[in-house]
Amino acid sequence: QVQLVESGGGLVQSGGSLRLSCAASGLSFSRYTMSWYRQAPGKERELVARIRSTGGVTNYADSVKGRFTISRDNAWNMVYLQMNTLKPEDTAVYYCNAKYGPMNDYDYWGQGTQVTVSS
Repeated sequence: QVQLVESGGGLVQSGGSLRLSCAASGLSFSRYTMSWYRQAPGKERELVARIRSTGGVTNYADSVKGRFTISRDNAWNMVYLQMNTLKPEDTAVYYCNAKYGPMNDYDYWGQGTQVTVSS
């Protein structure tokens, strides 16, 4: 059974930092593209950052470029999101996602962790 468990969310003041972690189990982690998504109240879920299975290629939403960094540790089946210079508009539930396959046939989600940035 695949499990993705996020941690590290919380309340932080504007300009502060948080580091989210996602622990993956039940899958061949190194094969998966890992991503962080977020969903704010009344808004659709959006991609924040992605890291490919090989080569460490990363992609970021324009709104977080230069502030957020995604990384992974294949030895420990972990993916991280370092978030710096946080803004109130970063407030959302952050979700870990794992995808694999030519049509993303294997697509798994964590339960989410709340990040709240106060102004």
